[in-house]
Amino acid sequence: MVDLALWTTTAAWLLAIGTLAALYWQTRQAGRLNSANAVITLRERFDSPRMRKARRQTSERLLNNDLGDITSLEVLTFFELIGAQTARGILDEEMVWEAFGGWISSYAAAMRSPVDRIQQLRDLARDPLLFHKFEWLDKRIGILDRKQLGTRYVEVTNPAEENRLYLRREADLEIE
Repeated sequence: MVDLALWTTTAAWLLAIGTLAALYWQTRQAGRLNSANAVITLRERFDSPRMRKARRQTSERLLNNDLGDITSLEVLTFFELIGAQTARGILDEEMVWEAFGGWISSYAAAMRSPVDRIQQLRDLARDPLLFHKFEWLDKRIGILDRKQLGTRYVEVTNPAEENRLYLRREADLEIE
């Protein structure tokens, strides 16, 4: 009789642990799927006519070193939103890297050189945290670039040339 009770208790515990493990796995899979769907939706928004216009205007100003006011902050705000969601684990870092990595790096570099426009915007708004998730995301993208390229990272990358190429393509975007 004792053996039956022990087996029943053990089986109940194993069933409970198995059920919890299955729920954990399902929850992780659902989170990954939601992240993938969100990144796809964000990519569609990034390619929308309104956003393409904002990207074109912003990149033209950056390429021309127009140090005046960047009237459209839509591109930076878009990447700030992605950075905030990625930092919180809502969006998968590698999916964001795959979908937006080059753009994030290029816009971030252009906003810092030849003048740190992000700091200028912070000073103007008196908000030291303005676009801090965009900067965080840019650092994460750099880490993933180095991780994916490994020892070839230094050999293959010419950041200034890459950034200019991205911005040139952005400035040449057709607006529907």
